[in-house]
Amino acid sequence: MNDNQPLLEVRHLTKDYPVGGGLLRRGRGLLRAVDDVSFCLDRGRTLGLVGESGCGKTTTGRAILRLVQPTAGEVLFRTQEKNGTRTHDVLRLPPRDLRRLRRHVQVVFQDPHGSLDPRMTVGATVAEGMAAHGLYTRAQQHERVSQLLERVGLDRGAARKYPHAFSGGQRQRIGIARALAVEPSFLACDEAVSALDVSVQSQILNLLIDLQRERRLSYLFIAHDLAAVAHVSHQVAVMYQGQIVEMADSTELYQRPAHPYTRALLAAVPKGWPPEKDAVPLPCPGAQAATALLPAPARGCRFQPRCPVAVAECMRVEPPMIQLGTGHLVRCHLATPSCPPLPSGERGRG
Repeated sequence: MNDNQPLLEVRHLTKDYPVGGGLLRRGRGLLRAVDDVSFCLDRGRTLGLVGESGCGKTTTGRAILRLVQPTAGEVLFRTQEKNGTRTHDVLRLPPRDLRRLRRHVQVVFQDPHGSLDPRMTVGATVAEGMAAHGLYTRAQQHERVSQLLERVGLDRGAARKYPHAFSGGQRQRIGIARALAVEPSFLACDEAVSALDVSVQSQILNLLIDLQRERRLSYLFIAHDLAAVAHVSHQVAVMYQGQIVEMADSTELYQRPAHPYTRALLAAVPKGWPPEKDAVPLPCPGAQAATALLPAPARGCRFQPRCPVAVAECMRVEPPMIQLGTGHLVRCHLATPSCPPLPSGERGRG
């Protein structure tokens, strides 16, 4: 594959849901869960997608995978074929071609309990994708299942057992083995460690990092835990009410956040104990409001009702996405290239 081309390109992705209306469908409107989201992901890299619950990050991931049908936009995914690189327009693929593409695009789900069929052995679960895509002989599938289970930290005998015999962390390892069975190039990890104990979280995160290095995998890592995202991500995008409000390389975003919402999220990361004497939380009152129904026109910045530094322009004009530096984008009227770094007492540590 040409390394100059991104593995995944998302362009102006939008997803609306119908709401209201009642029996007579009066007053029916649309809820814009994802609003004009764009980004690129290179092979062997991780993009962390973060934000509060309800910001649209999971819907973004599901729309990219076409587990829900987007309202508008483009999703381009590139695979290496015998004749060279092939670009797939994911949102317009017919069912048969979409099924073939599933081999290259896999998911690690949030719930390690609900994502495994309790009636199937672990071996059958891991081998299911290989059988569906016609990969390997039966004997080869059996051996590959054993190899994958060992690679994710389980013994070969686990293949004969059922999911109920394993802990949450072990089940998530099984889910990762299942995703790897068809040799994908992209994994969408949707809150893949949020249901696990902290000690187990670090083990799973380190496993994902090791697998990425070995297989040059690309990850879309969806999470609300900024410490976990910092550990695995090369680039981070922050979402608020369906929009990406800031995107930058991981180090740049954590050391020099430019959007008030990003700064508030980082300040909310749990600190060490005892807390620093100069630690002062950034004010960010209230909770994330529901996205406005369409076709009501958007007015002003969506974050301004909670923003501690909002000015009059923020209430009148929706801010455009501007570039502060190489790869650092932010949607804020007040952001400047000289935005100061977050003070040490306000920068959370996982």
